[in-house]
Amino acid sequence: MSLPILRASEHLHDVKYEIRGALARRAEQLEREGHEIVKLNIGNPGAFGFRMPGSMRVAIVENLHQADPYSHQKGIFPAREAVVMQQQNRGVMDVTADDVFMGNGVSELIMLAMRALLNPGDEVLVPSPDYPLWTASVVIHGAKAVHYPCRPENGFVPDPAEVESLVTDRTRALVVINPNNPTGAVYPRETLAALAGIAERRHLVFCADEIYDEMLYDDAEFVPAATLAKNTLCLTFGGLSKIYRACGLRVGWLVCSGEREHARDYIQAVELLASLRLCSNVPGQYAVQTALGGRQSIFDLTRAGGRLHATRAAVLDAAARSRYLSVVTPQGAMYAFVRVHADRLPGGEKAFNDQAFALDLLERKHVLVAPGSSFNVPYRDHFRVTLLPDAEQMADVFARIESLLDEYAAA
Repeated sequence: MSLPILRASEHLHDVKYEIRGALARRAEQLEREGHEIVKLNIGNPGAFGFRMPGSMRVAIVENLHQADPYSHQKGIFPAREAVVMQQQNRGVMDVTADDVFMGNGVSELIMLAMRALLNPGDEVLVPSPDYPLWTASVVIHGAKAVHYPCRPENGFVPDPAEVESLVTDRTRALVVINPNNPTGAVYPRETLAALAGIAERRHLVFCADEIYDEMLYDDAEFVPAATLAKNTLCLTFGGLSKIYRACGLRVGWLVCSGEREHARDYIQAVELLASLRLCSNVPGQYAVQTALGGRQSIFDLTRAGGRLHATRAAVLDAAARSRYLSVVTPQGAMYAFVRVHADRLPGGEKAFNDQAFALDLLERKHVLVAPGSSFNVPYRDHFRVTLLPDAEQMADVFARIESLLDEYAAA
């Protein structure tokens, strides 16, 4: 007797995460067949030889003897207090350890924050392109992600007037990802101030994903959103995964700042959800105080001569020499969002499909990238790469991409 089909929850019908989707599964199959795949689809520093600072490893080992029990649902006090001190050093003076939640990475905290906030039919303003977890975290709870455009011709910086035009009486929150994934844009102070003003006027929760806060290039300036959003609830998300190259520790934090008295019920709901998962990874939390209080080694990687800076230069050089590609110079984070000028290929823009291109690139050149449409944009002529390989390997990757596009052009 055959069993009835076991179907997935309807909540997942509109949830997409192509960064680890069908293309990544095909890459695994090719690896099992003996092929070496260059995986540029995900920002995973450890896979490219990066290591967390040694002082963080020491902090974990030295405290393992007290990491066996559950911690408080919000996290261990030294980690939360270290986050408070970081916020105060940035000019956010109205937070205490009680305003900080530690999580199993920022991803878990985004889900908790949205689950505590949203009802079916609510709306959240999310950038386009976005990190797709943000859209998923909204739609999985029956709400609607309303995407505000961050256009390539504007350096992927949003127009605040256009953002405000999308606010309705169902809008609950405004999300900002700065420095931005996938584009590398770093928002000017005036843009962030305008967006914070929208959140204040329209009584929205201002959600600031700042996981790449200190990963900056050249003269780019990072402005913490919490220094601008004073008269509404501001949620700031940060963690150890990117700046400190410690993805596997799964340590992130959420800081509640700004106006909070009106949001007590909501904040208590976040704590309830934090309690239901008992606590986040305790050993990893012991690395937070050391990470935030010591020398910031990320600057050695992003300044001129550093590895990330050199790889970024290799991408910019390859795009400048390409017959088919262009890229808006990333000012922060660890990605480049590259455009394919399909009008230079047979069939033009209507014939080019970023998903099909990414699959071809994987099958024929053994390079895995993330198609631009994975990031909730209406166009299909971009792809995202990480800046994690060294410059030599990245130059080789773009030579393979150029070769594939030459094959398209000759077809």
